[in-house]
Amino acid sequence: MKRLILITFLTFAYMANAQEVKTLTLKDAISYALENKADAKKAKLKVENSEYQIQEVRAGALPKISANGSLTYNPILQTTFLDAGSFGGEPGTTIQATFGQKWISTAGLSLTQNLYDQSVFVGLKAAKTTREFYQINEQLTEEQVIERVANNYYAVYVQRQNLIVLDSTYNNTTKVKNIIKGQYDNGLAKKIDLDRILVKISNINTQRQQVLNAVQLQENALKFYMGMPIATLIEIPQAEFEVTPQAFAEAPNTETRTEYLLMKKQEQLLEFQKQSVMAGYYPSLSLTAGYNYIGQGPKMPWGAKPSDGVYWSDFSSVGLNLKVPIFSGFETRSKVRKADVELRSIKEDLVDTKLSLDLAFANAKTQIDNSMITITNQKSNAQLAQEVLSNTKNNYIQGLTSLTDLLDAENAFTEAQNNYTAAVLDYKLAEIQLIKSKGELKTLINN
Repeated sequence: MKRLILITFLTFAYMANAQEVKTLTLKDAISYALENKADAKKAKLKVENSEYQIQEVRAGALPKISANGSLTYNPILQTTFLDAGSFGGEPGTTIQATFGQKWISTAGLSLTQNLYDQSVFVGLKAAKTTREFYQINEQLTEEQVIERVANNYYAVYVQRQNLIVLDSTYNNTTKVKNIIKGQYDNGLAKKIDLDRILVKISNINTQRQQVLNAVQLQENALKFYMGMPIATLIEIPQAEFEVTPQAFAEAPNTETRTEYLLMKKQEQLLEFQKQSVMAGYYPSLSLTAGYNYIGQGPKMPWGAKPSDGVYWSDFSSVGLNLKVPIFSGFETRSKVRKADVELRSIKEDLVDTKLSLDLAFANAKTQIDNSMITITNQKSNAQLAQEVLSNTKNNYIQGLTSLTDLLDAENAFTEAQNNYTAAVLDYKLAEIQLIKSKGELKTLINN
């Protein structure tokens, strides 16, 4: 009874600690990555940050208002010597006059407003383009996340298929071992045959352990690119890897690709940068205004009255400030020419990018064609290898063929299965590149 209770307790404890396996379709994996991967989150934050950049630049066109105040104590007042005749005294004599008060306090408001500043106007246009740049960059980042997740998703499949092939080989080889063991026990088989089959099983176990490790590493890579906790257990449905030939349309318009559009926005930003530098040739005009209140006297003005010898008065000013650049030592000209070189450079990058995108489509199309041929051949080859293995096994049991032939047939079958799996992976990776070259990676979420 106690033993039964212990077993029951351990069973419930195991079930409580067992992790739930998460079944992942490709769509699920991509959706999870777009919500959780740091790259996707940071791209969204950059779009949000662009709004604050616009507000920051816009502030240059808005008035600046500030309050100011000061309190000054003058231990020694400045004095000057004047002709007494100017003040009703005896001409030719000199008097010493003291300027200012021991205590002075001021408080006031000041305003500055740009009336005309070419660099501010250009900055406003550039800020809006910057927002569009980060929006396109967010889209490109999402496409990069989708591509990485899809590639690693299919790579996990290949490793798991390799494991399935090894498990099948192990089961078949174990059955043969049991037959040989029975024959050996009855004196119908040689010990060397039994030893060879045991070595074969040991090698399969070693290979299986290596593939298990590869599966774990590949799954960890997939979970990393998804932004998923590494400890999560995942399962990939077999139906995700059906091979369906892609329908080829005309070559896509690469000028609508996200990579190209992003570079076009960079070109616009460099154009605005050039205009901002050229603004150094333009004059600027600003308005300034201020209103202040000042208190002076022999005592601290705060709270003091005229009866204490402290007097308060106000003053204000309004002014226009005009700045006309005349000569800057050719600094502005050099900056304009530098900006122009950067513009010409990105135009060359645009040409090269378009060529690169066209190349990617052509290569993906070629890889798809070749992969379909390889898959057909390898599938037929795997079926043939299966038939050869089955016939060889029957012949061995009947004593019509050697163990070497049986082991060779098993190796050929395993190799054919692995070649077929590798061909499927090549196809799926090429399929991702073809979809990418069409600018349709996000359709993987909708499928």
